[in-house]
Amino acid sequence: MMRHAVDKLILIPDDIDLSRSPLTGHLDAETYVLGAFNPGLTRLANGNLLMMVRVAEALKTPIRDGHVHAIRWTDDGGDTAGVGRYVLDAWPLEHADTADPRKFLLRGGGWKVMALTSLSWLLPVEVTPDGLELVAIHYDKAVAPAFSFQCYGVEDARISRVGDRYLMTTCSVSPERHSTTLYTSDNGLDWAFAAIVLDHQNKDMLIFEGLIDGQYWAQTRPLGDLYFAYPPGSEWRAGPSINLATSPDSLHWKPHVAPGLRPHAGTVATARMGGGTPPILTPDGWLSLWHGVEPKEVVGIYRTYWSLLDRDDPAKILRTDHHALLEANPDLTHPIDHQMYIRDVVFTTGIADAGDHYVVASGEADLACRITHIPKAVFAREAAADGR
Repeated sequence: MMRHAVDKLILIPDDIDLSRSPLTGHLDAETYVLGAFNPGLTRLANGNLLMMVRVAEALKTPIRDGHVHAIRWTDDGGDTAGVGRYVLDAWPLEHADTADPRKFLLRGGGWKVMALTSLSWLLPVEVTPDGLELVAIHYDKAVAPAFSFQCYGVEDARISRVGDRYLMTTCSVSPERHSTTLYTSDNGLDWAFAAIVLDHQNKDMLIFEGLIDGQYWAQTRPLGDLYFAYPPGSEWRAGPSINLATSPDSLHWKPHVAPGLRPHAGTVATARMGGGTPPILTPDGWLSLWHGVEPKEVVGIYRTYWSLLDRDDPAKILRTDHHALLEANPDLTHPIDHQMYIRDVVFTTGIADAGDHYVVASGEADLACRITHIPKAVFAREAAADGR
């Protein structure tokens, strides 16, 4: 495991005050913070960093009276967006598979259908410029479900600053679609919904922090149940990959014709992959941190890897390092081990330039927010080893 001198948990579930949650007063049931994790990251005008934290608020007793329950936002058929309430749905336990603590599968029918044991909303948390101390938790600026296509929650923010605008992609969850939604801000704190920008099961959208030849670029990660085989002996493995898309305005996206980052046949550690941090421009090209998942039990082992992409054509991959940059660190989570419900997961979601190093933000164990300082020399050293 690669060790880093500065590596700590900055936010844990006990730091969240649920009396200020968007769900407060709506449910006749007790909730708790299942996780405060997967933070988007950006730098504010005052120099501080802003984490947009996913708060997964779960029922303390989801299974009772022979049913498993899910939290859902509804507008009750009203015409005003954002004005709604939270309700509980009850599913007969004999029709549900509850092996994964984060969700349950509903048996029957020809499709894989699930519901969640929690509902997620996004909480802006301001931290010091180095990311190591809390400054303020902005409950009044939380981003919560406001449309029917978000009725099961808003998840996993990624923030990019392009010019003078902050762009935040999120995953909106509902029976209608599992889509990517875009929010915009002029200051990184006050966010306005813009649009659905990617349709069903196309998520982990990361907008490059800068235009290329006047176009916005983004990494995307479509999912599906079927993938076609590469030829025998190919260096690639069939499965989820990180694709590319371009846009003239950050709202209307066109898939790029060339593939992006694909899983390699030579390692099972990246058998499944998805985007991590918005690509940022370095002297060597666009630096992209992404997650690879090694199959294990229900969830798998999540690690963070990195690639360098050509500054003019991000479809050209200059280097991919198959040694993990970050892995789950049990030493960090030991003080909150009693709250752990999954292990072997680090999910990196944010990056900020800090001079001679990057401040990297991750979700640790779907439970807490982790901040790691990674020297830029790590990437320059690897590039030099390749003769570049």
